[in-house]
Amino acid sequence: MTDNTSLARRLRRQQTDAERILWLRLRDRRLNGWKFRRQVQIDRFFADFCCAEAKLVIELDGGQHAVQTTQDAERTQVLSAMGYLVLRFWNNDVLTNISGVLEEILSTLPQHAPVPPHPSPLPDGERE
Repeated sequence: MTDNTSLARRLRRQQTDAERILWLRLRDRRLNGWKFRRQVQIDRFFADFCCAEAKLVIELDGGQHAVQTTQDAERTQVLSAMGYLVLRFWNNDVLTNISGVLEEILSTLPQHAPVPPHPSPLPDGERE
């Protein structure tokens, strides 16, 4: 197992309360059919949540981010240069206003909902 895989797994196991609450709303295509993954490695960073289809990264920030603005700005710049839109929310916003956070995420996603994957149709004339 690579170090990055181990780190991603550890980050998923040690998620914050805010990450846990948001993940419960994003997982299993619960947000209008959009597929999100958590702790996704993109370049040298691990995104808290990512919707690859919409090229959207969601970052949740705790108090430490008030003093590490330079690192956060660099991270956002690198991800933006790769074509991702980065949305940042304070943990407190997720904990106290999950509806508002979800509304903002939905308003950022393209207006059409993705079509969930389904099995390929059988060729004409064939039946199971």
